[in-house]
Amino acid sequence: MPRSVWTGTLSFGLVSIPVSLMPATQPKDVRFHLFDRQGRRVRYRRVVDETYPLAEPTEDDEVEEEPTEHPLAEPAEGDEGQAEPERLARGRETEVAYQDLVRGYEVEPEAFVFLDREDIERARPTPSRTIDLEHFVELQDIDPVYFEKAYYVVPAPGAEKPYALLLRALRDTGRVGIGRFVLRTKPHLVAIRPMDEVIALETLYFGDEVREIPSRVRDAAQAAIGTRELEIARQLVEMLAAEWDPAMFSDEYREELLRIISERAPERIEEPAAVDPAAGGRIDDLMEALRRSVDEAKAARGGGARRRTG
Repeated sequence: MPRSVWTGTLSFGLVSIPVSLMPATQPKDVRFHLFDRQGRRVRYRRVVDETYPLAEPTEDDEVEEEPTEHPLAEPAEGDEGQAEPERLARGRETEVAYQDLVRGYEVEPEAFVFLDREDIERARPTPSRTIDLEHFVELQDIDPVYFEKAYYVVPAPGAEKPYALLLRALRDTGRVGIGRFVLRTKPHLVAIRPMDEVIALETLYFGDEVREIPSRVRDAAQAAIGTRELEIARQLVEMLAAEWDPAMFSDEYREELLRIISERAPERIEEPAAVDPAAGGRIDDLMEALRRSVDEAKAARGGGARRRTG
């Protein structure tokens, strides 16, 4: 069973239900560690590109809100970083600690407002412990484009009766509860709806997060069609009609990748021992001294041999 991501109270009117939220979905993408051709692990770093002045960040300079490491993440298309070894070798980039990062918000092309972590923390909302259902709307009135992520609403021990009451009321009226709460550090608009025999919570995109339909698309939808064409299209739809069964569909790409992986023998990669960066110069100096000593010894031995033969 997945762990709960939030614990609090679901409230409508004077009824309060202690609940927790568990993710209802589990992405199963095949994700890879990154290695070079010699089998050495490739890791991401935060660097300053000294090619650009502070006032001209590149489009790749956007940073995430929280420090994350993605050892399994594939690079985005076109982001393989092929030029990075050459640029790093030229000494034009410096690694940056996470605590030294500032966020830059682009207010107009190539003009940024910079915020420290303290600025962002002051704006963060306080985590919620209650979801107040403010309105109840028809489920069919919410276009699926607004649905973001689904969670199961799990009642706390002893809260089964008010939980069942809300579930039955939602099912009988065909409505869903709309409320807001803060999950971790992000505010969410949510819909509380019946799902099979339980209550589900759907986080929703806010209104300004859904893009307007392009006029070109609207115009295409109004194209003139003939009565006979529409009749045949309806017949085709009815011929292909079926009951919704998600088990009928699978990710064929993921299954093919897993099949290829299963046919190959795994190779064990030994992690290199950590080396003290401060000692790197001493090791290099030592190796250089040893090489010179060997060269001098060879030269001395060669000179001695010439003196003996002379």
